[in-house]
Amino acid sequence: MAVQNGKDLLVKLDLSGDGQFETIAGLRASRISFNAETVDVTSLESQGGWRELLAGAGMKSASISGSGVFRDAATDAKARQIFFAAEMPRFQVIIPSFGIVEGRFQITSIEYAGSHNGEATYEMTMASAGVLTFAAL
Repeated sequence: MAVQNGKDLLVKLDLSGDGQFETIAGLRASRISFNAETVDVTSLESQGGWRELLAGAGMKSASISGSGVFRDAATDAKARQIFFAAEMPRFQVIIPSFGIVEGRFQITSIEYAGSHNGEATYEMTMASAGVLTFAAL
């Protein structure tokens, strides 16, 4: 895979629940991470004392985070509504030259910041809330 432009990693939100995803405006940095918990089944009989893991067990999760500046009143208002109502709408993350991850996420934190001589900024973190799908590009 060739070097990719960071601005092409997009976080999109289904604003109205109709399957039409819109990019969350103003993001300047975004990240998605995937995690899988392990289930340790090591015992006294484990060969050489090496840890053994149970295949196919454990919980999978993903998190999305992003930070940026305020650009669009509609997506800003929708993010606040989703957070305070503890809703779990569908999000899409487009990973350039890799694929599209889609599924339900809950906004777990929103942070606002600003300095006297700078722009107001925000940071959001979302946690997966169900099965995610992946479609290769």
